Amino acid sequence: MNSMRYDPAKLPIQRLLQPLSDAEVALARLDERVARSPVGQGWIERMHFTDACASLWVDGELVHLEDLVLHDAAHDVRAPTHELTIASDVLRTRRRIAAQPSDWALSAQGLNNLCRAGGVDGGQSVRDGGGGAADAVAVAQGSDDVGEDMSDPLARELAAIDALLARSEAMMAETKASGRVREREALVYEADWDEDARLEEWRAVLAEIGNLPPVLQAVLALDAWNVLGVLQHGAWLGRQLAGSILRQAALTTGPHLAAFNLGLKSIPVDRRRHVDRDIRISAMLHALGAAAELGLKEHDRLTLARTMMERKLVGRRASSNLPGLIDLVLARPMVSAGMVAEALDVTPQAALRIIRELGLREMTGRGRFRAWGVV
Repeated sequence: MNSMRYDPAKLPIQRLLQPLSDAEVALARLDERVARSPVGQGWIERMHFTDACASLWVDGELVHLEDLVLHDAAHDVRAPTHELTIASDVLRTRRRIAAQPSDWALSAQGLNNLCRAGGVDGGQSVRDGGGGAADAVAVAQGSDDVGEDMSDPLARELAAIDALLARSEAMMAETKASGRVREREALVYEADWDEDARLEEWRAVLAEIGNLPPVLQAVLALDAWNVLGVLQHGAWLGRQLAGSILRQAALTTGPHLAAFNLGLKSIPVDRRRHVDRDIRISAMLHALGAAAELGLKEHDRLTLARTMMERKLVGRRASSNLPGLIDLVLARPMVSAGMVAEALDVTPQAALRIIRELGLREMTGRGRFRAWGVV
C-alpha cells in the first residue's frame, strides 16, 4: 500500500481560491433556498433520482430516469438491466445516507456498512462466527431421531425429507461460516485487491485533510477515493461520501445530500480524469458549483409548477385527492397510473381521472405504460 500513498499536500491554493469560493457560495444559496421551501422535500427526492442516473452517466453507462422511477416503485415495464440495478443501488444508498445523522456515513460503522454493500468483503461471514453452522449441524444430526412412529410409510417419508432439509441447511451454514459463500469470481474480482487496506488508506487521507475547508475536503476525498481505487466495482460510492462530507460540515443541512454527479456531467471527461491532480481538483470544484446552480434552477421550476397546480385546488372538497397527487408529482420526476393509485389508495381509473384534472404532461408518448410529470 505504500506505493499507493495519496499525498494531499502541495495544493495550488491560489488557483483554487476562486472556484472554491464560488462552489461554497452556490451550495449555501441552494441549501438556504431548499431548507425554507414548500417544495424542498419533493426537490430532495427528485435529486436522489437525478443524481443516481447521473452517477451511471459519469461512469460511462446510460440509465433512463423513467426506468429508474418505475423500478423503484416496482412497476417495471421491462426486465431490469445490470446498469439499472446499479442505479437503484445508488438511489437506495443516497436515501440511506440522508436518513441517518450527518456523521453516520463517515463513521466506522457507516463506512463498514456502505462499503460492504458496495463491494468490500470485510470477512463478515467469518466474523459472524460459526454458531449458526453448529446449530444447523445439531439439527441435522438429531433430525433422524424424530421420536415418531416409523411404522407409518408416510411418516418415514416425511422424516426423510426433514432430515435432508436439515442436512442441506447445515451445509449452507457451514459454507457461510467458512467464508466460501462470499468467494468472488476471479474473472470479475482481482484476488490481490485488498479493499480493506485501501479503505484504511482513504480514511488516513480524511484525517490529514480534516483542517481544510469542507468543500476542499470533499473534492480531495473524492480524488483520493478514485486514485486509491478503494472498491473494485464501487467508484460511485466515493461521490456519495464526498457529499456526506459537505453534509457533516453543515454546508448542506437536513436530508439534503449534494448531487455531485449532476455537476460532474457538465465537466468534460478529459478534465475530470486528467493525469494532473490540480486540474482534476479544479474540475471537481467547478462541478460542485454547477450542481448547485442546476439544483437552484430545478427548485425554481418546481416552485412555479406547484403554484400553477395549486390554482386547481380552488373550490375543491377537503377530501379531494388532488393535493396528494401534487405532492407525489413534485417528489417524483414522473408518475404512472399505477403509482398514483397505490400512493393515493384509489383505483387506476380514478387515478387517470385526477391526473387529467391536474393537467399533468404525458411524458412517454405511448398508448400503454404511460407516465406523466409536471410541465
